[in-house]
Amino acid sequence: MKLDIIKNQWLDIVFEGRNKIYGAYELRKSNTKTTVRSLIVGSVIFSLAVAAPLIASILPDSGDDVVNNDVKITTVKLPPKKQEVQPNMPPPPPPPPKVDQVKFVKPVVAKSEEITEEPPKILDLKEKKIGSETIKGDPDAVLTVDEPVGKGPVQEIIAEDNNVYNTAGIEVKPDFPGGIEKFYKFVGNNYKTPDEEGLKGKVYVTFVVEKDGSLTDIKVLRDIGYGTGAEAIRVLKKCPKWTPGEQNGKKVRVLYSLPITIQSAE
Repeated sequence: MKLDIIKNQWLDIVFEGRNKIYGAYELRKSNTKTTVRSLIVGSVIFSLAVAAPLIASILPDSGDDVVNNDVKITTVKLPPKKQEVQPNMPPPPPPPPKVDQVKFVKPVVAKSEEITEEPPKILDLKEKKIGSETIKGDPDAVLTVDEPVGKGPVQEIIAEDNNVYNTAGIEVKPDFPGGIEKFYKFVGNNYKTPDEEGLKGKVYVTFVVEKDGSLTDIKVLRDIGYGTGAEAIRVLKKCPKWTPGEQNGKKVRVLYSLPITIQSAE
């Protein structure tokens, strides 16, 4: 009997009288199928590896941008760029006049060889303007008039008068509401004389009547002690507003002096 080892006949001879349930028998029995399957799978993988460069060259490159050649280009006219005026820049040259302008050369007495520029002739000045230089006129030029700098309303700059005037020589003197007698009465009613026996004398104070009638810069020039000067300052600080003084029709600050007579009750 001829034995074909490619087929599984030899397994029955080898495992004759043995336990075929043993795993070696089943493993060798399926060995042919496993070998054929591995050969097929290996052949496919090898074929794909060899053909991979060819397949890659056939496929299109997805990274290329698609260019649309049908786009229409439209010309857009941009507005002219606004030129900013730089500081300390010279002004632009004036436009040419409507008529020709001839430079005026001042006639001087000189030798013929010293003359560098001859004055214009009378015919050259006909229907032409005279100026500091010769300019070719433009008959189509527009007549313009230079405007003053700024177009806002012209306001008069008036410096505020903060000088302190003296009551002597001022046109309108400041006054207490109701007159100076009421001012003396106000001081007498509010001044508290120190309780010192035999105290008498005068306290001299000065103050400035402001433009709004209030009293500021109160100073004691001389007092008789015992707090008489400080009491005078206290009274003047609570004094009502005065009618301010005036000079040249305007309210001004005026210096005012006041003597206060002190006499304690005996």
